[in-house]
Amino acid sequence: MSKLSVTRRAFAKLAAATAVASTIAAPVAGTAFAETSAPAPSAGETKRVRSCCRGCGKMECGVWVIVENGRAIRTEGDESAFQSMGNHCGKGQASLQAAYHPDRLYYPMKRTNPRGDDDPGWVRISWDEAIGTIAQKMQECMDRYGGETVFGMSGTSRIWGMFAYGALGQLTGSPNMAIPWQVCKGPRFFATAMNSMMQASWMETVGRPKVYTSWGTGPEMSNYDDSCRTVVDVAEKADAHIVVDPRMTNLGKEADIWLSLRPGTDGAMAMGWLNIIVNNNLYDELFAKRWTNGPFLVCNDIEPSGYEAFRFTSGTFELKTRLLKQSDVQEGGDPHKFLVWDNLNNRMTYFDADSGLWEGETWTPPTKGHEGMQEHLVDGVSQGWVPDPSPFNPEIDPALTGEFQVTLKDGTVSTVKPVWEYFVERVNEYPVERVSEITGVSADLIEKACLTHATRIDPSTGYGNGGIQYQLAIEHSCNAIAMVRAMDSYIGLTGNWDTPGGHRGGTQGEFVFKAGLGAVAPGIPNISAEQFNKMVGIDDYPLLGWWQGWADDASLWKAIETGEPYPLKFGWCSTGDFMCMSNSLQKWRAFPNVDFFVCEDLWKTPTAGMADILLPAQHWLETDCPRLSQGPSGAQGATVRAIEPPADTLHDIEIATRIYQEMGVQWGPDDNKWPTRIENLDIMLNTGRQGDPITWEEYKENFQKNGWQDCKVIAPDTWGTYRRYETGMMPLKAYGDRNPLEEFAKPGFGTPTRKMELWSTLIETFMPDDEEDLLPTYQEPPLSPISNPEICAKYPFIATSGRRIPVYFHSEHRQLPWCRELWPVPRVEINPSDAEELGIQQGDWVWIENDNGKIRQVADLYYGISKGVINLEHQWWFPELDQADKGFDLCGCNCLVTTGKGYQDRISGTSYLRAYPVKIYKATPENSPFGNPVPCDHHGNEIIHDASDPRLKEWLPDYKKHEEA
Repeated sequence: MSKLSVTRRAFAKLAAATAVASTIAAPVAGTAFAETSAPAPSAGETKRVRSCCRGCGKMECGVWVIVENGRAIRTEGDESAFQSMGNHCGKGQASLQAAYHPDRLYYPMKRTNPRGDDDPGWVRISWDEAIGTIAQKMQECMDRYGGETVFGMSGTSRIWGMFAYGALGQLTGSPNMAIPWQVCKGPRFFATAMNSMMQASWMETVGRPKVYTSWGTGPEMSNYDDSCRTVVDVAEKADAHIVVDPRMTNLGKEADIWLSLRPGTDGAMAMGWLNIIVNNNLYDELFAKRWTNGPFLVCNDIEPSGYEAFRFTSGTFELKTRLLKQSDVQEGGDPHKFLVWDNLNNRMTYFDADSGLWEGETWTPPTKGHEGMQEHLVDGVSQGWVPDPSPFNPEIDPALTGEFQVTLKDGTVSTVKPVWEYFVERVNEYPVERVSEITGVSADLIEKACLTHATRIDPSTGYGNGGIQYQLAIEHSCNAIAMVRAMDSYIGLTGNWDTPGGHRGGTQGEFVFKAGLGAVAPGIPNISAEQFNKMVGIDDYPLLGWWQGWADDASLWKAIETGEPYPLKFGWCSTGDFMCMSNSLQKWRAFPNVDFFVCEDLWKTPTAGMADILLPAQHWLETDCPRLSQGPSGAQGATVRAIEPPADTLHDIEIATRIYQEMGVQWGPDDNKWPTRIENLDIMLNTGRQGDPITWEEYKENFQKNGWQDCKVIAPDTWGTYRRYETGMMPLKAYGDRNPLEEFAKPGFGTPTRKMELWSTLIETFMPDDEEDLLPTYQEPPLSPISNPEICAKYPFIATSGRRIPVYFHSEHRQLPWCRELWPVPRVEINPSDAEELGIQQGDWVWIENDNGKIRQVADLYYGISKGVINLEHQWWFPELDQADKGFDLCGCNCLVTTGKGYQDRISGTSYLRAYPVKIYKATPENSPFGNPVPCDHHGNEIIHDASDPRLKEWLPDYKKHEEA
């Protein structure tokens, strides 16, 4: 039995540890961090370096790094960082221990023993040998099999491991980059790019919504930009607080309304909310008519046709839609001109998707408006400017309802209806009573929550009560794209799209975020659309050929396993792992079919256990990088090198440029030159910059002196102004080969029709047989009690997963003493009533099992989760185990997931990571390997499962090793 306290005590202990963490050498008896190797205070040089924490992959928390005699001794919150309000969480403070960890990778290494051996036989090599060998093996693979047989993997988009996000594909011509974006915010980006504008899923929490709604996330633990102290403060000051989640979150216990829905039914709930606003006239009619394609007319008597439109990254495609166009009724007519019926003038008129204008309309950016009217903004956050909604000029009234007769160009007469009619028919399939039956939440409570959110508290603002902070949970039950399209449509129709406290997308500042990060090689074009169309899995998920953001992970590993449609033989992993998407066991079994594999990381991870060469990455304390808020916090700052990195490590940019140079491929914009790390940062700061050039050193000096900047002030047109679909500055995340300054200096959205697409022209074009997904919809998870009652009878518990843990971030920090002491083992939350029936007590090891495999976790009895539901922790592995796989299969819940067509999101391929059936039972000596319920390595040695385990002290910081490496 593991010695674990109950959840409340664990968090109390965490709070105490966070307080202790401000002084590394604090003497706390009986703890792993009592005996630290931090230097004793001295009279030497002490400096404070302002930076941006990367202790988790998602936040842009401002921090101070305290450096004494060249050694970082602690980190503190930065009071100038309005987006994090001076907060600095436990995992952020503990991440210092990673920089000085004795088991960190300090130099390149190569394997000398065969794959599959517990001991890979690592030996140190030089960078010249490592880069030379990698280039040789990569070229051999490309020559023998083709560039598309190179594949990439990656982790969270840090600043030290983004090569596989794009630059590797540019180098080899391979579209086969399997990146966790596919299961982590990527589906939300994908769906909002289809529906309105990429990244529109992100809500401006710092804008202080009047109704704070958290949906499928625990942002008080981890989120994009707005988390921890900020979210708690926002929720506390909001007029109302709503939580939609199968489990009670930490902050959720303070909510006014909790919709405890069945896992995987979020899409039904979203459709129900759409039903409520439509049938209670709570939608913005002007927005629906002017800015959605709701008035466009659907003609079922024509062959789908259209015009050349842009793919998201590279190339074009021919749009094919049944939405009625001038070219359908007139020979030589313009296919960009979508017909609508004008109720006011009793005639047909059109919207021109090329110009972004209605018939007869002229356009200049609006000048009438007002400052935002948000309460409780903290110092450093400005209100911004909100344009008034623009009327039709000349005045028209596009019909949202009705049937109309049109004569097509072949002389036939057709009856057409507006998209809005079809949209209303769809949402009317989800009356609140049906949604209640699907989700398990009472109809009255569903209606109360939606009306609370959608009924404007202060109509004088001219906008809604705020957005909805929806996150990963909605992506993981095979309904991701449809769910996000429903949510995005709801946000737009309720007046919360690009309004204060609403949905804004990613921050726009003075530079382009990814340029120069190692994610994109600035000197060469992206790979062609033809190459993207070679990606594995595109036949099953054809819209990936439009999106071009990732190759489907499950399809990639199936190709590695089977060699179909072609083999994948050379792999490169940039600070990522194989445990985060499709089934981990299947991947481990397929790994030997890869001829050569490179792993770039801070650690010997389970993924490194299959590598041929390991490359040592640098820690965030050792790197420089300008930073913009990933989400809509509007902060611009930097991560700044506070300590010197170990001599034989390299920044990801340096690794990328070295491999480019070794292979003779241009990296930067200057011929025959591969920029240095600092020169790449200069390129990054000046890519797309309007104004005088700036160097990294100048930028860094200003940041150290003045702190974080509010992008509403420094970028007033692109960020300081709301309703950017009115101003022509909204779709700034340009895609395709378009120049954003030219193409998007027009009103409208970033879709092929320049409208929020209630009717998806992309689904219609790339998935013409999928009639259901033309409009937002809901489908049951494939292994739910409704869709597959037989399998659920065999495995009677619904497993969800992915909750945020205060000391861990996905697979990270398991070897940091402060973190592992507080949370030694993975926990599975189970309702106490279920536990009593199964004879399970708090702290028992239990088996969780289905047809794919079985794992062990420790039972955590929790009334905040419904009977019949359990909540698993994800991506566990055990750095203390002296074997190549690091015990990923002992407790990792991705060993239980089902993958393959039919068990993934039907549009984006996103993995089925939640709402699947399992059984759970107590682990005993009789049913456990080695007669021990505690998981063990191959020789019967137990994992660390107790805070008093002496092995934790072996991981204490080693400052001398860091300096001498």
